[in-house]
Amino acid sequence: MKNKSTFTKDFGLLIIAEIGMTHNGDYDLAVELTKSAIKAGANVVKYQWHIAEEETTKNAPSPPYFKNESRFDYFKRTEFSKVQFRKLVKICKSKNIIPCTSVFSIESVKRAKDVGFEIIKVPSGEISNIPLLREVNKTNLFTILSSGMSKWSDLDLAIKQFNKKSKICILQCTSLYPTPAEKVGLNIISEISHRYDTFTGLSDHSLSSVTSIGAVALGARVIEKHFTTSKKLYGPDAWFSLDPKEFNTMVKDLQFIRKTYLNPVNKNNIKAFKEMKTIFEKSIVAKNNIKKGEKLNMRNLAFKKPGNGISAARIDEIVNKKSTKDLLKDEQIKYKFLE
Repeated sequence: MKNKSTFTKDFGLLIIAEIGMTHNGDYDLAVELTKSAIKAGANVVKYQWHIAEEETTKNAPSPPYFKNESRFDYFKRTEFSKVQFRKLVKICKSKNIIPCTSVFSIESVKRAKDVGFEIIKVPSGEISNIPLLREVNKTNLFTILSSGMSKWSDLDLAIKQFNKKSKICILQCTSLYPTPAEKVGLNIISEISHRYDTFTGLSDHSLSSVTSIGAVALGARVIEKHFTTSKKLYGPDAWFSLDPKEFNTMVKDLQFIRKTYLNPVNKNNIKAFKEMKTIFEKSIVAKNNIKKGEKLNMRNLAFKKPGNGISAARIDEIVNKKSTKDLLKDEQIKYKFLE
């Protein structure tokens, strides 16, 4: 029986566990990472679909963190087949988790659609790959664009490759690993929402989950964070990824801050604080015994709990009035006692 789609338009908050290539080509480890990410609270699990021959030449330069093998050899060694990815997709959908993959070639886009991925992620290095974007548009899948290496003009051109009905999310992202606080760029989230008719989010490469929490407070609908079962696993990402406990804590914090964002408070509605106001606020009372006919002033008045009398806020209505009766120390002033 075909798995029913777990993705809907009204998705709330997507929390993506980026497994990426932390599996190092080990399918069983990918399964373990997937199940662990789901248990930690992710509602999206993301992989990377690399096909060495389709995305890189054999002599392409490698990033500095690849010291023992070329990028081509790494992608070739760690590739998963369609059968393997189909199994991973099935695991996700069986738990009502949304499967997502980054694509790095036109062929990987076609395969991603074929095996049942529900979200396609266009990574930062592919934003300028117009042929790939056009292929992604054909899938009609929810698409996430990562802006880590992009200028506004790059994003403007990328967005033009999608039709008006396309479901798009643009992530603020900084392609620095890890990203220092001053480079996170949370200000870009609101700029994206003003500039484009899309959802917004954050692909967070910082060493803290606080940045993701801040992004949700600013209206982010998608948060992506690298996930690992151990920071000692092979690859460029595991060491700065969140482990299951850290990820679960982040998920709870994100859900909490999302609730605050969705529930604006009316500052004038203070019904819930009626009892608290009585307990904690101050009423105007006699500072000492006051004789009938004596004028009230700051020398013979005091301000004390409880707040069930004339509020201290109304002091200007009381000063210089005469008392119509003898008042005892700490007795609350009442309007009927005033001349």
